[in-house]
Amino acid sequence: MKNTPFYIASRYLTAEKGSTAVTFITWLAAIAMMVAVAAMFIIISVFSGLEDLNREMISNLHADLTIKSKEGKTLKDVQNIEDKLNKQNQIAAYSKVIEEKVYLEYSGKGDIAFLRGVDENYTRVNPIQKAVFFGSYPSFKYSNEVLMENLMSNRLSVPVGEGADFVTIFMPKAGTGLINKEEDIFNKKEIYVTGVFPGNEQMNNYIIGPIELSQQLLQLPKNSAYQVVVKLKKPEEAENVKKILNEQLKNQYTISTKKEENAAFWKMINIEKLFIYLIFALVIFITTFNLAGAIIILQLDKKDQAKSLISLGFPIKDLRKTYFYTGMLIVISGIISGLAIGTIICFVQLKTSFFKANETLPFPVRIEPLNYLWVIITAAGFGLLVSWFFSKINRLYLTKN
Repeated sequence: MKNTPFYIASRYLTAEKGSTAVTFITWLAAIAMMVAVAAMFIIISVFSGLEDLNREMISNLHADLTIKSKEGKTLKDVQNIEDKLNKQNQIAAYSKVIEEKVYLEYSGKGDIAFLRGVDENYTRVNPIQKAVFFGSYPSFKYSNEVLMENLMSNRLSVPVGEGADFVTIFMPKAGTGLINKEEDIFNKKEIYVTGVFPGNEQMNNYIIGPIELSQQLLQLPKNSAYQVVVKLKKPEEAENVKKILNEQLKNQYTISTKKEENAAFWKMINIEKLFIYLIFALVIFITTFNLAGAIIILQLDKKDQAKSLISLGFPIKDLRKTYFYTGMLIVISGIISGLAIGTIICFVQLKTSFFKANETLPFPVRIEPLNYLWVIITAAGFGLLVSWFFSKINRLYLTKN
């Protein structure tokens, strides 16, 4: 028989007769590996789903390209930027934006907010109007019409839509000198909330209104802006268009892609995913101690049989291979069954959304080949190492009385 060690190893696992303790410990090691592999695959698949969910949630937070000033907040020569953008065939739309922190007050309640002043083209860059679930997007006929994030609207109990009261918005004044009255500290205006939109971690406490409102509160001239956001016809060409614009604008401005704008956020997500992977890799490593125990118990239980094989001329290296193959068969059976169970649970979640993070949000899941690869490499790597180390039996151990 060409592969006697493998045949003996397979018989150790599948034989109906044998030590009850050995059988129990062997299958306990396989089940422990199966559970650890299934858990790791499910958690990694959930994190892959969370990546998709986060990507969807912030997909409209940043434009394909964002043009900012290198010095200060206000862009210089906005008309020159617009002229260059109008000549680019790759650009679908662009919008001027001014974003600043403000204070809101209504009916004795107050809150800190971020005012994002935008022009009428903003919805072509960021279709925020599609997210409005109550009321309507500002008509831009008046400079004091705004869209408010839902949680802030609830905290302030602001009425929305026709017949609604006005909310007072305060913008701190820049400057020096003595402060004698409130007008020396703030510019303020009365604003009217036309609609609300659902926020997320990146858009909490936001109000969106005409850019004229921001210009008036900040006492900026007309056509001024803090940034210009750009939507491309082909977002995958962002780097090429960025390079062209930098050349045409002579590197006077900071131009960043959507990926660069979200760099800190994705770095945080990737670090979290790495730590989750390391934690479950540690779990699998601890699980392999069951495998080590199974190999040791098997060696003790089969000591007499091993002596007989050695006496018949069976090489000790092949005996070591037998225990190594036994360990790897336990690992392989645990990996296959664990991945099968993990895949079934993920498919059930995709079809039924049975497990929920809250009342309305099911845990997102994405099954992809890379997840299988990482789990297999981790489990097989630790299993290979433990099986190899604990299969190194000593000849003296077998031959001594």
